[in-house]
Amino acid sequence: MADKHAPAFDVRHQSGFPAIAMTCFFLLYLPIAALVVYAFNSGTSVAVWEGVSLRWFAAAWNNEQVIEASWRSVRIAVCAAVIATTAATMAALATTRTRPYRGLNAKYAFISMPLMVPEVVVAVALLIFFSWIKLATGYIGLGYLIAAHSAFCIPFAYLPIRARLEMTDLSLETAAADLYATPWKTFRWVTLPLLWPGILAGLMLAFVISLDDVVITEFVKSAGQDTLPTYMLGQLRRSVTPEMNAISTVFLLLSVGIVTVFFFVSRKRN
Repeated sequence: MADKHAPAFDVRHQSGFPAIAMTCFFLLYLPIAALVVYAFNSGTSVAVWEGVSLRWFAAAWNNEQVIEASWRSVRIAVCAAVIATTAATMAALATTRTRPYRGLNAKYAFISMPLMVPEVVVAVALLIFFSWIKLATGYIGLGYLIAAHSAFCIPFAYLPIRARLEMTDLSLETAAADLYATPWKTFRWVTLPLLWPGILAGLMLAFVISLDDVVITEFVKSAGQDTLPTYMLGQLRRSVTPEMNAISTVFLLLSVGIVTVFFFVSRKRN
């Protein structure tokens, strides 16, 4: 018989856990730290330190191709994040605010399928599908990239929104219905404010996933539609300079900024 007074199991108190955790963090963040440090290297090497300089940040800022690819990446990521989060919110409401029925788990699996299928498979499928549309319509704009990124980002936005809905007490929505609130008013004044942190988390995840996607973009994009990740990949195939480190450092700061803003906003909401 188990001892009721025995301390609860806690992995943090196990022998060797702090050393293993610190080793994992060290191995994870050391390459990132090296990338950031060499972004300030005054020389042209990414392995030999030659002094502190901001020349590579200036070079990236004055590179028209980098600026064009960056703005294109941001436009695609914003559109894809908004579309994916909207679709994910509707899907989460449809699959959580209903009684369990046969086939509901299959819908969960269907929505989450892009997370389990190799990204290259999704990219090839989208390439074939959009090729048919291009031949039929002649359109070769950014709409294909936005559609592809939106479809791929939906499960990333869906998971935090669904988790938030499952954690939300239904009693407030039930009380609103008892007070003769319409379904739309219940959603607008009760569900949405409670769901907002989950929507922000889904929006942030979708934006970041779209912003740094390479595989799907490489397969779907047309000529002259390089995003910043695909531009960097093309440059790395030719030559490696600290300019790539500088661009990556800016990307890192952008990601940290997004996470920080989300943390404070969600804490205020809570």
